[in-house]
Amino acid sequence: MGKIIIFLGPPGAGKGTQSERLIKEYGFVQLSTGDILREAVRNGTELGKKAKQYMDAGQLVPDEIIIGIIKEKLNELKDKNVIFDGFPRTIPQAEALDEMLSQEGKEVDVVILFDVDDEEVIKRLSGRRIDPNTGKTYHIIYNPPPEGIEVIQRDDDKEEVIRKRLEVYHSQTEPLADYYKKKGKLVVVNANNPPDDVYNQIKEVL
Repeated sequence: MGKIIIFLGPPGAGKGTQSERLIKEYGFVQLSTGDILREAVRNGTELGKKAKQYMDAGQLVPDEIIIGIIKEKLNELKDKNVIFDGFPRTIPQAEALDEMLSQEGKEVDVVILFDVDDEEVIKRLSGRRIDPNTGKTYHIIYNPPPEGIEVIQRDDDKEEVIRKRLEVYHSQTEPLADYYKKKGKLVVVNANNPPDDVYNQIKEVL
């Protein structure tokens, strides 16, 4: 098994951007629970079928099923370096992940917390605009659309929605930062900085 790292941070902190760079430069594989669940359902695995029953009923898939599906995925990826993004979301999930890895004689190598001000997140996300015809994304400050192109703002990029998402993030995810800090796994990077600076901080950690 290669390295296992976890990215923690609010929406808009730049986790996706940094994952892409690690994938390109170091061959990391990014695991998001949504993608893994959908894949297990598509492949009709035992656990995928169980997960599908919950998803079809509009319920949250229980942690033990998610952990089981992640275990299958990690077994497939044997020696790859892995980034978890969006998982674990809660302390029980983090404990279950640790337990599962320790049975395999492994552990999480490092947890990188993208520390970014709420106002910066709101500026980044609420400035996003989409061209409904091409799906291309622009930003009114950093990457404005060319003249004559009509763009729209997605509902989940509206300020009041972003503030709600940040509230959920702070209540759910911040206890995770403490959990990993106590284990000596947490490294904080300043995600208010430009992407190149953030990437250099991450490379130093790895």
